Amino acid sequence: MREELVEVEEGTTILQLMENLAKKHGSEFKKYVFENDNTPKDFLQFLIDGQSTTTMQGNDTELREGVKVAVIPPVGGG
Repeated sequence: MREELVEVEEGTTILQLMENLAKKHGSEFKKYVFENDNTPKDFLQFLIDGQSTTTMQGNDTELREGVKVAVIPPVGGG
């Protein structure tokens, strides 16, 4: 698990945050998070303070000061 403190302006969306992180961390991060059309990959889940963005406004969910964002990869087992 990797943790990083990132400051963004109030109202930044989860999509904008991922785009900023892709610029910061380069092509490997971008390939992992985004499809070729620059939409986030369906298998990733984004949580804001433990709540999935799918229960909010999806990729357009705006971030507030002090929130914790988690990018959750697929979990498999068997």
